[in-house]
Amino acid sequence: MKSTVLSSETITLDPNYRIPFVIIIGGIALSLLQIILGAVVILFGIFLLIQANIIKLKFTSIALEVYRGEKNIRTFPYIEWENWEIFWQPVPILLYFKEVNSIHFIPIIFDAITLRECLEKYCKKA
Repeated sequence: MKSTVLSSETITLDPNYRIPFVIIIGGIALSLLQIILGAVVILFGIFLLIQANIIKLKFTSIALEVYRGEKNIRTFPYIEWENWEIFWQPVPILLYFKEVNSIHFIPIIFDAITLRECLEKYCKKA
C-alpha cells in the first residue's frame, strides 16, 4: 500500500487491515473453546476494522494530526514529543509515543512502513 501525499508537507497514512483481521480470526478460533471470550475478541477486531476506515493519521511539517472522517480530533505537535517506538518487529502492532505530559499507545491500523518513515523524518528519537 502506498500513502497519499496531499501536499509537499502533508502525508496521510493508508489503512492497514492486518491486525483487525488477525484478531477476528483469532476470536473465531477462540470461540470454539470459549464462546463468550471469542465473541469479545471478535467484537474488538471488528471495532479496529471500523477504526481503520474512520481514523486517519496525517503527518504535517509541525504535527501529527488525527482525523475522524474529515474532522481533526487531535493534534500532537512534534516539539512536545520526547520519544517514540514501534513495538514488535517484524510485525509492527503498536505505536508508543511520549509527549512532555502524556503517553500514547496507538494500534498500527495504518501503513507501518510509511508510519516509520514519517516518524524518522519528523520526530527524531531521543
